[in-house]
Amino acid sequence: MREQTPYGLMAEFDNPDDLLAAVRRGYAEGYRHMDAFSPFPIPHLAEALGHRPRPLPFIVLAGGVLGGLAGFLPQYWSSVIDLPLNIGGRPLNSWPAFVPVTFECAVLVAALAAVFGMLALNGLPRPHHPVFNAPRFSLASRSRFFFCIEAGDPQFDRQQVARFLASLNPCEVMEVER
Repeated sequence: MREQTPYGLMAEFDNPDDLLAAVRRGYAEGYRHMDAFSPFPIPHLAEALGHRPRPLPFIVLAGGVLGGLAGFLPQYWSSVIDLPLNIGGRPLNSWPAFVPVTFECAVLVAALAAVFGMLALNGLPRPHHPVFNAPRFSLASRSRFFFCIEAGDPQFDRQQVARFLASLNPCEVMEVER
């Protein structure tokens, strides 16, 4: 049987400053398929990992515009084109009356676009991730900080990455199985 390729190698740190320094060194060494896990948000960690702004704000904007149009156009169609009634001398396209429904539809569709866009961009739902196989990874939600270099990285070589992670002075370096 051939040896199964691991998901990656992971280093455990006991404070956020060491994790951030390790991630910065990993990015400087040329690793791009890496991730960090922490029990709380760490400022500048996403930038150190090389994450760039995502298109979610544009998805939400598009949802809001489409929702607003979906709320406005049926009202306009029914009041101006399909059944034009002149009530009290007002114009047929009395848009101020259409604003509440238009606004509510825009907010509803924008919120739905935000939720489903976030789920799609994050690859969720994903009930199981290979890093859950790592020993001691349960501490990532309590008191420890983990830095993982994935085997999918073009520069991944098991021995080289293990030496690199060991040079960062972690508490432990472990292999993450698929």
